[in-house]
Amino acid sequence: MTTATATKHSPTAPIAVLIGISAVATLFLFWLIYVHPASDVAGRHYTFLPNLIALLNGFAAIALVVGYYFIRHHRIAAHRASMFTAFAFSSLFLICYVANHALHGDTLYPVHSRVYYDAYLPILISHIVLATLALPIVLITFYLSLSGRIRLHRKVARVTFPLWLYVSVTGVVVRVMLVAAFH
Repeated sequence: MTTATATKHSPTAPIAVLIGISAVATLFLFWLIYVHPASDVAGRHYTFLPNLIALLNGFAAIALVVGYYFIRHHRIAAHRASMFTAFAFSSLFLICYVANHALHGDTLYPVHSRVYYDAYLPILISHIVLATLALPIVLITFYLSLSGRIRLHRKVARVTFPLWLYVSVTGVVVRVMLVAAFH
């Protein structure tokens, strides 16, 4: 059976691969955060990473909104550039996030400060759950666009955009709330 025939009979195979990659990445992140011992628990090295992570999330959110603006105005090339920019910022975020957790472990909300905790916890939980869902959906949305399946891309992007934007914005909000709680 040739590759063209195999692809013709299995149009969802690339999507299944993207979901598999996302599942492996998510399992790795859970292991890294909850099982792997941090190598710099004292947090003496690369202390800028949490703020950089929030900044990258903020830039991704801005690129997403700009991309949404462009697609609403039928500026396809600008939309594509914005989406690639958002993807680049989110990819850099993920690299920094992995590095930060490998070095410093998880940042817990300070016990002595309960000021924002009641708002912080639901935002954090929704951020984590939706970020886990966003990874495969973002990858699938990109795949659909790049493979020329624009109608399906549009349908999936209607879910992807608000989900990805929410995750990017709440990533910044969680960092700001943590900084406020520690001061």
